[in-house]
Amino acid sequence: MSEETMTIRQMCDAFDVTPRTLRFYESKELLSPRRLGNRRLFTRRDRARLKLILRGKRFGFSLEEIRQMLDLYDTDGGEKAQLERARAAAEARLADMERQREELTATIAELKAQLEWGDRMLESYGKATAAA
Repeated sequence: MSEETMTIRQMCDAFDVTPRTLRFYESKELLSPRRLGNRRLFTRRDRARLKLILRGKRFGFSLEEIRQMLDLYDTDGGEKAQLERARAAAEARLADMERQREELTATIAELKAQLEWGDRMLESYGKATAAA
């Protein structure tokens, strides 16, 4: 094994993923490790792709969206096409996340108001019971 390749265990340790995750990404054609008998050997390319896959997942992209972006690198446009597509997708995802944050902020404020109302109601019941 060379420094250029890593075993499945080394990949798991380096990226904090399970062997099952790596095999799943391989089955979805997101990774394509070399085979040496039954052993999978992951190249620098696989490591770079896994880093992008994990980042894409963290940002909320589907595996299909990630696959499409990764596949752009192998087309005629190469890295430039991949970066342009990734940037456009990231802008759209950011806008969606900001919209979700605004909705969540409004929902949190509404829930806090309901809790305050509930506290006032409970307090009034307590006063009514004490007066009786």
